Amino acid sequence: MREKTTKKQFIIYMIATFGIAWVIQIIASLLAQKGNVLAFQLLLALCMFAPMAGVLIARIPLKGMGFIPKLGGKIRFVFLALWTPLVITALGAILYFIVFPDRYDSEFAALASTMPEDALAQMEAAGLTVKTLAVISTIQAITYTPFLNMFLALGEEIGWRGAMYPYLKDRFGTTLGRIIGGIIWGMWHWPVMLLAGYEYGTDYPGAPFLGLFAFCLFAAVIGIIEDYYYEKTGCIWIPALFHGAINALTIFCYLCKEEYMDQMIFGPHVIGLISGIPALILAIVLCILSEKNKTAKGIAR
Repeated sequence: MREKTTKKQFIIYMIATFGIAWVIQIIASLLAQKGNVLAFQLLLALCMFAPMAGVLIARIPLKGMGFIPKLGGKIRFVFLALWTPLVITALGAILYFIVFPDRYDSEFAALASTMPEDALAQMEAAGLTVKTLAVISTIQAITYTPFLNMFLALGEEIGWRGAMYPYLKDRFGTTLGRIIGGIIWGMWHWPVMLLAGYEYGTDYPGAPFLGLFAFCLFAAVIGIIEDYYYEKTGCIWIPALFHGAINALTIFCYLCKEEYMDQMIFGPHVIGLISGIPALILAIVLCILSEKNKTAKGIAR
């Protein structure tokens, strides 16, 4: 039986999780402003363990979070966690390019612009193209990369799905608890978004406030899907795999022409307001299913 988190534990958890993460994000952003990209990326990777640190500091028990997978009859959720991100991201990109067909670039020029000239020369000498690299990256993103990313994502998932969401759902109900949890998750990213242009950049319509709202919406939507899968399996590795898969699909950003790369607020990656619509629809469906299941259980009792 899993112990319920107390209000005191939750408050300590929130202070620790945000305090640790925001300090790291501020330092990372300052380094990014000085051009130290590697340090920025390493610190953001470290930041992903702040929610887990918050759980440990608040002494919220890890027992019952599902570290030992027991997926008898539920193995399908491994594949759902692995490939649902691909489906909602691909559908979102299609929707985005239906709205903005002139922004599509099948040659991935934006991706080429991020690569050093010597790397491009070596690729060409080997008979490879940027498009080939994009295909390889996509294959990696739907096969093994999510499993590698999963170990970093676990640092967040222990805190979000493992500790925060159960507390909020107990207090506010399943759907509202998930929405509040997603907003908190999104807010957790705000310093690096404001200081370093994380996710959307700094020069987009409605910057910076529209980006803060958009990412909270994205986090709420993705949090609902992850938590639904977590509830169905009781295994913390499932939302961590989903999280890792989402993080692996950044290749979709480079389908957009280079001159529109500062317009990510709308798409084509799943974090966009337009490209996030398929994920939003799925989240709404899962909320309805959760409420129906809860009602059915209540009647059965």
